[in-house]
Amino acid sequence: MIYTIGKLARKFNLSRSTLLYYDSIGLLSPIKRGNGNYRIYSEEDCKRLEQIASYRQTGLSLQHIKEILDSKKCIAAVSLEAKLEEINEEIAMLRQQQHFIIKLLQDSRLLERVSIIQKDSLTGLMQSAGIDEKAQWRLHNQFEKKFPDKHQEFLQILGLTTEQISKIREWSYKEQE
Repeated sequence: MIYTIGKLARKFNLSRSTLLYYDSIGLLSPIKRGNGNYRIYSEEDCKRLEQIASYRQTGLSLQHIKEILDSKKCIAAVSLEAKLEEINEEIAMLRQQQHFIIKLLQDSRLLERVSIIQKDSLTGLMQSAGIDEKAQWRLHNQFEKKFPDKHQEFLQILGLTTEQISKIREWSYKEQE
């Protein structure tokens, strides 16, 4: 079976521009061009797009997917194992943050004792524990979304000024890369 760009896009619920982009980066190129310079895709191209879609669901980058599909060696398993390890590390870090927040919320005495710790000391402590700026943002983001009043109270206990608290709360709503 042969596919036009429109048919292939519909089959995979993708936009035409996505397939054009894939062609421009060499990820999925049509087998030939038909009348009027239309792109023609083969059944083999369709199978490759199916693999691309599967790898995209794992979170791999398009460049990485291209390397996997173009490689004569089987590097897919290695790539997927590396991605799985990356996800597992992120989950572990999120669990640490979750336990930290739960402990703060459940133990009001602990929350009161945190006031003894200055903001810089707490930030340094979090960084020493492997909680980087992105993870700190996620912590503030989730704290703000789920418990805005407690987040405000927590920031006040740290001895922050009203302006600093406002900046942190605004920062927690911004999208991170």
